[in-house]
Amino acid sequence: MANIEVKYIGLTLKSPVIAGSSGLTSSVDKIRQMEREGAGAVILKSLFEEQINYEAGSLMTGHGYPEAEDYILNYTKSNSVEEYLRLIEDAKKNVSIPVIASINCVSSRDWLSFAKKIEEAGADAIELNVFFLPYDKNAPSAKYEDIYFDLALKIKKYVNIPVSMKLGNHFTNILSVIEKLRGIGIDGVVLFNRFYEPDIDIDNMKMVSAEVFSSPADIRHTLRWIAIISGKVPRIDISASTGVHNGDGVIKQLLAGAQTVQVCSVLYKNGIEEIGKMNSRLDEWMKFKNFKSVNEFRGKMSYAKIEDPAVYERSQFMKYFSSIH
Repeated sequence: MANIEVKYIGLTLKSPVIAGSSGLTSSVDKIRQMEREGAGAVILKSLFEEQINYEAGSLMTGHGYPEAEDYILNYTKSNSVEEYLRLIEDAKKNVSIPVIASINCVSSRDWLSFAKKIEEAGADAIELNVFFLPYDKNAPSAKYEDIYFDLALKIKKYVNIPVSMKLGNHFTNILSVIEKLRGIGIDGVVLFNRFYEPDIDIDNMKMVSAEVFSSPADIRHTLRWIAIISGKVPRIDISASTGVHNGDGVIKQLLAGAQTVQVCSVLYKNGIEEIGKMNSRLDEWMKFKNFKSVNEFRGKMSYAKIEDPAVYERSQFMKYFSSIH
């Protein structure tokens, strides 16, 4: 097999294919299977600030006793964190690949001490999964961006293990955001997050969840931005997420400039064995192209290296369809 080993946020991975954060990575048995299939690392199921607060709220008495409510909130948080720490410890005992913890949060309150505990439990890195809807019409966009920067700055001072940040694609200028995160010391970014999207059941007149899994077509958006960001912000690692459903998708993202590729939906749809298939396809392609290592071709099709980088800038179909009548 070709050498498909890569470096990502200071970690050495035997493959660029990472099992992304999901319910699948909350099971040590499944994590062991992912390692056997050749996963370079696993991102554990996220510890959700939102979920912890919701669970605590559902247990509140509603009788107006602040002390009791504080106890319930702290008890719920403590139990959730302890359970998560046990998952980290169990995973580290059972696999040799890097185990990356995931924190889904919207504030730095409490999460800094949790992050330190995660480091002490043996996690090899932390992936911060941050997103909130900017629904205050009177708040400038900079106010929301500052929340990301504040969290990044504080957590980098609190832990010594690598930290990546998983971002959404709704920023006005994501290049500027990532450049600032790099300056703060964030080791890598994951592009892009998939969020809960509401839908309307018109037959029953009720709110439902839209499709939660990605499709192969979703790779197009991430591919564009990974190519641009890897070319313009070269000193931060990038992990591609969303839309990678086969080995060809892995190869495309590496050519665009990603260090690693995270997969999730395809594992739910087709099984954990897809990781092995992706690695085999990557190996086959590298041999055909006579590449001995991933570094020999990574980023060859990025914004900075192709002959006409403007192809990544085009956002309209006019050039292609203006001659059609």
